[in-house]
Amino acid sequence: MAKVQYAGFWIRFIASVADTFFLALPLGVVIYFLSDGSWFDFAQYQQNVHYAMSGNATKALANQPQLSLRWELLFEVSVLIVSVIFWKKWRGATPGKRFVHIKIVDAKTFEDITNTQAVTRSIGYIASTFIFFIGFIMIGFRKDKRGLHDLLANTVVIYGE
Repeated sequence: MAKVQYAGFWIRFIASVADTFFLALPLGVVIYFLSDGSWFDFAQYQQNVHYAMSGNATKALANQPQLSLRWELLFEVSVLIVSVIFWKKWRGATPGKRFVHIKIVDAKTFEDITNTQAVTRSIGYIASTFIFFIGFIMIGFRKDKRGLHDLLANTVVIYGE
């Protein structure tokens, strides 16, 4: 087996930004229209931007846009399902990961991840976000470049085909 090269923080960050544009944003647009605009209150968001731009941050923070928990949950589950589908179809890669030639594999065998690992890893993103994204930041400081979500799912992100 060839020497494994772990994917570090910045290449994974670039893949994540690409996935936001290629996966999350299109799903968000579809769900926003399915919700007939009730998922997110854009009018309040625009008003807050106006307050913030005019120097009134207190007023901007006082009234946050309302979210529909039902539509937010549908969005989050949709992103999870689509990500898992891509991981299975493209052997551990989403469009963003594929674009930068990295993939998710089992940490011990370096084989494709299982469905359980995929779901655990996705849910692990929530834990990685807690306490100022420390679960993601730790990628930059570990020799094996694993984040908290990788540790929970027993996965690692490596450079691949």
